[in-house]
Amino acid sequence: MLRAITAFLYRAAGWKIIGRYPTEIKKAVWVGAPHYTNWDFVVCLGGRAELKINIGFLAKSQLFKWYSGWLFRAMGCYPVYRNKASNLVDNVAAMYAEHESLHIAITPEGTRKDVDRIKTGFYHIALKANVPLILIGFDYPRKAIVISEPMYLQNSYEADMKAIYDFYLTIEGRHKTWLKNYEETGVILRN
Repeated sequence: MLRAITAFLYRAAGWKIIGRYPTEIKKAVWVGAPHYTNWDFVVCLGGRAELKINIGFLAKSQLFKWYSGWLFRAMGCYPVYRNKASNLVDNVAAMYAEHESLHIAITPEGTRKDVDRIKTGFYHIALKANVPLILIGFDYPRKAIVISEPMYLQNSYEADMKAIYDFYLTIEGRHKTWLKNYEETGVILRN
């Protein structure tokens, strides 16, 4: 019932999905950008309801307070402990091995602030877990979440990242420095 209401509100607000959700894929890392505002979270919840799929997400552990942690977990959120010396890539890749079906969304910018390069943990998680990436763009001018075809990594960092950057160039609206620099120079900075 809550999913139906959320999907209705998503459509009523004028939002839509552009692209096809590949229902045949049981596991994937969903990569969302550009991430500028807290509204991205609300838009994603609506898009997830519209797609009728359980996509979990990673969020900073500071959101998991005694009064709010239960809510984030109920929504499919997994806490990320930035101040602990743990290998996030290995931990998340192991989660894929433990589940028959698992979809997790990650924002590679890691912040709403402007950044000159993206974090590549999503890439290494997908490689290690041997799952495809599904890129999603927050296209505010068109009020759309744009979904790519599944991207099966070639284990060639340069070729894979070029395809990722090229997809995000098609998303209308503001671009952060990492994407502007790529558009101007064709150079992908390593993290």
